[in-house]
Amino acid sequence: MLRKPLLLAARSETCREIVERTPVTRAMVNRFVAGSTLEEALPAVGELARDRHVTLDFLGEDTTDTVQATATVTAYQDLLAALGEAGLSSRAEVSVKLSAVGQFLDRDGEKIALENARQIAEAAQAVGTTVTLDMEDHTTTDSTLGILRELRQDFPFVGAVLQAYLRRTEADCRDLSGAGSRVRLCKGAYDEPESAAFRDKAEVDKAYVRALRVLMEGEGYPMVASHDPRMVAIAGELAAANGRGADDYEYQMLYGIRDAEQVRLAAEGRRVRVYVPYGTEWYGYYMRRLAERPANMLFFARSLITRG
Repeated sequence: MLRKPLLLAARSETCREIVERTPVTRAMVNRFVAGSTLEEALPAVGELARDRHVTLDFLGEDTTDTVQATATVTAYQDLLAALGEAGLSSRAEVSVKLSAVGQFLDRDGEKIALENARQIAEAAQAVGTTVTLDMEDHTTTDSTLGILRELRQDFPFVGAVLQAYLRRTEADCRDLSGAGSRVRLCKGAYDEPESAAFRDKAEVDKAYVRALRVLMEGEGYPMVASHDPRMVAIAGELAAANGRGADDYEYQMLYGIRDAEQVRLAAEGRRVRVYVPYGTEWYGYYMRRLAERPANMLFFARSLITRG
């Protein structure tokens, strides 16, 4: 019942102002966002990189201003250069929302987003790391996958996110399961219509397993983005059944969530990557994390006390 209101609130400037002024909320956000600046985020990356891998997201989305899109590209270039200088590029990559680099601009949005993403991919290549294109709501899927195809002609290491709750995703997994592809499979975090997405939790879980099976049976590199213990276990079973070793797939979890499980998997020799967001534009990210599972509000509150 809370999912839709939370997602609506994620796009409300009034709600944003209230949330940003609330000290308790800020304390919670600080547990799940690694800082407002690159300088604040890098120590967290260094700590995580001791036993895990990292993907960094410079927060921001729905940009309708060319200057802001360019500023986002610069922020990613600075981030990647800093990772290289700190010796972290073998353990850390970046995640990019195309809407943050121009996809929604009125004129030539896709062309501008492609060029901006290309600059980020060049910066990643220069320091020896990778880029993953985040997926947004279902109306952007075709555009995002089209930009992915263009980018991979020159930067085959660029990966993408697919959302299991979309009805099309199993087919998209088949298209992207070839050699060299990198696909992060998550359940999905946007309020989608019934025509485009499964809305019942049991159906979403089934769709996730179907899509994951396709990826595990393929020739690409599956990235299992889930905190669900059942999905984590199923991923391990499917990997073993398809002869995949520890370096042939990875688990991905969010910064500040299920830290103990991340450490446990890493200690078992599994590859674990932590999604680390940073920046001042944290509000939309934070609200969608709550909306993915409204019980996260209690979970997040408990996590202020314990890191389980």
